[in-house]
Amino acid sequence: MISRPILVFTLLCACGTLAFAQKWPEGKAPAIGEADPYVAIPGAALSTGPGSVYNGVFDSTKMAKDPKSILPALNAAGGLLNDLAVGGTPLKSTHFVVVFHGPATDGILTNDNYKAKYGIDNPNLPVISKMKKMGVEFYVCGQHLASTNIDPSTLAKDVTIAADAYLVLIGFQNKGYGVMFF
Repeated sequence: MISRPILVFTLLCACGTLAFAQKWPEGKAPAIGEADPYVAIPGAALSTGPGSVYNGVFDSTKMAKDPKSILPALNAAGGLLNDLAVGGTPLKSTHFVVVFHGPATDGILTNDNYKAKYGIDNPNLPVISKMKKMGVEFYVCGQHLASTNIDPSTLAKDVTIAADAYLVLIGFQNKGYGVMFF
């Protein structure tokens, strides 16, 4: 049996939660529809806008948990492109780089190779193509390819082979890019 004070406390908490529930605006994904949408937060600090420049390099090491989903790094970069588009940041003020190594390399396989491995079309390729047209640069670690004996012809043509993922990360950090890890 529940004591009266506990019951009263529980009901007050439940009522308080309902009383303060907020209806958030609907998320929008105008740039990359396959990525997470952006919810504009009224009055939020550090919101996007037309006067800012955003430079980011995304370290893509993880494969999606479900091969039908896009890579976590592509989702993050695409979601951020959605953020910036909703906030009115011009595309010319956005400079993103994605570097693939480790298990994420499966996500940049050509469609035929992805289909042979996972039995479905590669959901990452249309996103990579769309982002590339928006100016996003894509690299894959040559050291990873060599150490795991991956044939470069099995990879998406929109991705450039770099000598080493770490050189990409350090090189762009030296240019003032923020690094995000996925």
